[in-house]
This record gives sequence, C-alpha cells and structure tokens, in this order.
Amino acid sequence: HEVGAVDAIVDIVGAALCFEYLGVDRVASSSVELGGGFVHCAHGTLPVPAPATVEILKGVPVRTGGAPHEMTTPTGAAVLVSLADTFSDSMSFRLLGVGYGIGTRDTEIPNVLRVMLGEDSEDHSATGRESGEVWLVECNIDDMNPELYEHVLDRLFEKGARDAFMTPIIMKKSRPAVVLSVLCDTDRLDGVEEIVLTETTTLGLRKQRLSRTTLRRDADSVMTDYGEVRIKRTFRGNALVTWKPEYEDCRNIAREKEVSIQDVYIAVERAFEQRDDGTEQSK
Repeated sequence: HEVGAVDAIVDIVGAALCFEYLGVDRVASSSVELGGGFVHCAHGTLPVPAPATVEILKGVPVRTGGAPHEMTTPTGAAVLVSLADTFSDSMSFRLLGVGYGIGTRDTEIPNVLRVMLGEDSEDHSATGRESGEVWLVECNIDDMNPELYEHVLDRLFEKGARDAFMTPIIMKKSRPAVVLSVLCDTDRLDGVEEIVLTETTTLGLRKQRLSRTTLRRDADSVMTDYGEVRIKRTFRGNALVTWKPEYEDCRNIAREKEVSIQDVYIAVERAFEQRDDGTEQSK
C-alpha cells in the first residue's frame, strides 16, 4: 500500500516520461547499492534492504554497506529493473550528456542518482554486431533417467531460456554424467533456477553472468511451391551472412504434402534465390 503513495506514483510516471522523451534504445545500470541499517515504515522497523526491495532485485548484482541508510527503495528498484537491460560495473560508451538527481539526506557517500546518456563506442550498425549480457546456469547430473532430459529442456524453453543443452562428461569413479547448461536473461533467471532444482536430480546449481556478442538477426519468410516457410537471417553490417529455413515449417510441410523434407529444403532455397527484390534480402 505504501508503494501507492503519491510520491511513488510521481517517481514511476516521471521515470517513464523521461525514458520516453530521451528515446534510448537500451538501459545499462551499474550494480545496485542497497545501503544498510534499518528503515521505518507502516509495518514497523525493518532491516535494509526492505523485503520488497530484495524480492524485486532477485537476480540483479547488488552491494551493501555503502551507507548506514536505505539507498535503494522498492520504488527505485522497480523502476530500475523495469528499464535496465543489463547490469554491469564495466561499460564502454561515448558520453553525450549527464543528469543528476540529488536526495535531501546527507550520507557518507553521495546521495546522488546519476544518469548518463551515451552511444555505443562501436558503430554496431556498421559492424552488424550486437552486445549484451546473459546468465549461464549449470549443474552436473549423474543419477537421472535420461528419458527425462527432453522434458527438462522443454520446460526450460517454456520458462524463457535463450538456449539449453547437455554436454557428456565423466565424473569421479568414472561415472558417466551430463552438464546441463542454460542461457537466460535476468528476468528469466528465477524461473530457470526453479526448473533446474525441481525437475532434475541435482542438489544445487552454479551461475555466472556472461558478456556476449552476436550478429544482427531477423526473421523473414519465402513462398515455395509447397507453401510459405519462415527463414532466419543474420547480417554483418548490411551484408547478409547466413540464412536457413525454419525446420518445424519444413517438417510440417513434408508431412502434410507427403514429400521428402529434402525436397522442401530445395524448394525453399530456390524460392529464396529467385525472389525479385535482391536488395530486400541483404538490407
């Protein structure tokens, strides 16, 4: 109920208006300073960080003890998690502008929120590369029925995993096992961890944040003699690097038309090469 107070509504609406006005493509945040000590609220005296703040910031890198006061409120945490695409204390960008928001309380560290407006130090539109961060969640499994592996992978993808795979390994006493590896975004981390801990026989997991660089990708479709097939394309700058048909579409058409899936792939390749607008293929 306190989050519904007027000042919280002003903070949220104001942040949304600023974000819209600046027209930024993405938001990167440093790790979050929580502070320390105690905070007084409608429910009494609570330790910092407040329970709501902790819940909102699950999966986000944080620091504590920078000041004996509350440095991140539930409202501030909610705004930050909603807007930020990545959290890292190491960033590289070209600085264009800066703004400050100053609190009324004097603290041991500056009670200041600083927002910097910048652009990527690399021209990604020219290189065709896109950068970001993901979580890698892993565990070793040596005592699980392999028939269940497919179910686990399906559940992970349902929870929003970017990728999930298993790697064969040999553990102590020469026991065969697998490493379950899952890549996901911060907002999907809790769901992924829940699946790993409840749908497998592992007793725990390990996780780390990873930086990644990818080629620019998009989705398209071509019309073949058998019907429409979706395709995936990758680009470096404006140049087309690779493309491939969507397997599920090709398989479904092969079954429906009772033709070889190889014939469908050949038809897709022919349709792609014969498209009239050659510039469209490499835009």
